[in-house]
Amino acid sequence: MLRAAAFLLRPYRDDDAPAMSAGVRESVQTVGRWMSWAKADFSAYDALCWFAACNAARASGQAHEFGIFTLDGQFVGGCGLNQFNTPNKFCNLGYWVRDSKQRMGAATAATLALRDLALGKLGQARVEIAVADGNEPSLAVARKAGAGYEGLARQRLQLHGQAVDAHVFAFTAAAQ
Repeated sequence: MLRAAAFLLRPYRDDDAPAMSAGVRESVQTVGRWMSWAKADFSAYDALCWFAACNAARASGQAHEFGIFTLDGQFVGGCGLNQFNTPNKFCNLGYWVRDSKQRMGAATAATLALRDLALGKLGQARVEIAVADGNEPSLAVARKAGAGYEGLARQRLQLHGQAVDAHVFAFTAAAQ
């Protein structure tokens, strides 16, 4: 469990599935534009499958995925560290926040907590954030969190079956 300002990051539990699936469904118009998995028919079963994948990835050291919750336990969204490049000591950082909890600072708080986890306990030298071109809310989070902007990478991400350009930001151990 990680404290992230007014939020708590923790591994998903099976009893989070209804809240996560409701959060995804309410956010199809916003999150769904930028996350191909966020669909109107996202179910509690889909959430449970995601939780199982997260647990397996955590056990093997391939990812550290968390739910974002208010301190009183309300589901806010998700975040994680993944795509670890072990020889070069860097990973990807991602986040999403359900519609009803956006603009409360959750994504920025989660980003800062994950940055500290990655560059500290996990021993990474670099943490990247890749944001699809046009995703202004996620661009704002990366900037507000203080990630260094490195440029626009052509066809960096796959979104709804298409390669799209992405803005690349990074935190580095030397800069912290």
